[in-house]
Amino acid sequence: MTYTQIGILAVGIAIFLDLVVLHTNILKKGIWWISYAIVISFQFITNGLLTGFAIVQYDPAFTIGSNFHSDRPPIFGDGRIFFAPAEDLMFGFAMCLSVVAIWIFLGSKGIQQTPISNTSEKMRNRFKFLR
Repeated sequence: MTYTQIGILAVGIAIFLDLVVLHTNILKKGIWWISYAIVISFQFITNGLLTGFAIVQYDPAFTIGSNFHSDRPPIFGDGRIFFAPAEDLMFGFAMCLSVVAIWIFLGSKGIQQTPISNTSEKMRNRFKFLR
């Protein structure tokens, strides 16, 4: 299975999880898309740095495009967006959507309403004003 196929599968699973399994319907909310625009901008920066400077290289046999290992991949085109393979966007989307869907689902079920850390009682009392 190629990186592209796994990426498409991951996006499909994340969408299925959001809309069918957990019924959180995050994809239907504007705040998700605003938040994701912020996340993806930082993903472009980090992916661009890591792949633009060839710190991370991808085997072209498993990604979209035909770019073989070279000194520097193209910034756009040949299956790349800001140097990184388009599949990275798929994985980033699937990861963010899945985590947010699970977070909202668990929050709606009332799991751990009051966050408690492993700190001492004295420490919790010191920061009681934050509750």
